[in-house]
Amino acid sequence: MNPARRLVLRAARGGSAHRAPGAEDGRAILEFIFLGMLLLLPLTYLVLTAARLQAASFSASLAGREAGRAFVTARSDDEGFARARAAASLAFTDFAFDRAAEVALSCDGSPCLRPEGSVTATATIAVALPLVPDFIAAHVPASVTVSSTHVASVDRFVAR
Repeated sequence: MNPARRLVLRAARGGSAHRAPGAEDGRAILEFIFLGMLLLLPLTYLVLTAARLQAASFSASLAGREAGRAFVTARSDDEGFARARAAASLAFTDFAFDRAAEVALSCDGSPCLRPEGSVTATATIAVALPLVPDFIAAHVPASVTVSSTHVASVDRFVAR
């Protein structure tokens, strides 16, 4: 078969007669790597952020619940406040939220540990978004606040 006829057959099948064979070799791998990184980086950031927020949710829930339980099992109000703060501190430390976490306690009457009284423990954590530089965080909100509230009841038949 002569070369001119081969050129006509290639053009009739949809191929380009002017393209050199192998001109796009290796281009697909570059596109795959570029698009893969373009999609993978935001997805990785999203997973990191979601994991940190989920950890904060678990920590706040645990800290509020344990602070309430520790308070209502104490012998006095002063001891209850100290025990609640220690219990919440352990819960915050377990999930590495030592700095931006706090617990607030409130009672529905005075004294707090009266029979059938209730104590409300609210744990709050300010979660800093990962990989946000300080110069950006100074101008836009770079944290999310997660909080949890737990109400614990004081037993009716407890001798204090």
